[in-house]
Amino acid sequence: MEKIIRELLVSLGENPERKGLKATPRRVAESMKYLTSGYSQDLKKIIKNAVFVDECDDMIILRDIEFYSLCEHHLLPFYGKCHIGYIPRGKIFGVSKLARILDCFARRLQIQERLTRQVAKTILDSIHPEGVGVVMEAQHMCMTMRGVEKQNSMMVTSAMLGSFRKEQATRTEFLKLIGK
Repeated sequence: MEKIIRELLVSLGENPERKGLKATPRRVAESMKYLTSGYSQDLKKIIKNAVFVDECDDMIILRDIEFYSLCEHHLLPFYGKCHIGYIPRGKIFGVSKLARILDCFARRLQIQERLTRQVAKTILDSIHPEGVGVVMEAQHMCMTMRGVEKQNSMMVTSAMLGSFRKEQATRTEFLKLIGK
């Protein structure tokens, strides 16, 4: 990867051998490996020891989970907050695993719409709750740094599955509890 980054710098008009830039290809490669580490994570391992049997059947919400991802179209960051809610049916997640599931998908080249759905579907497929709701709010650097250059714009996406989709009262309760 370092060789490709060095070639990219040259094609941009930079001299990657100039003082101060010499370490850049290595540092960029390390950064890219970290920012896309979701490809090498095993989702089953993340979830494996995080599901617990419990009689809880009330809505569970983890809100304001920070996330950072890279837009697959421009390789520019988008970042924001994710809110996850679900109504269990005999199984619950360890709370930190919800954030780990989010990070597993966010640390890939992404679009926010797909990311939102992947998180919701993983929860649904893993513990089979009555319903799942995921809302994501993010700023996209491809909107603010280039293109239309609209500062302070926020993209909001949601995925509502099961009772969160079918029952207005459930959806309304979730949105109210996350402050939307």
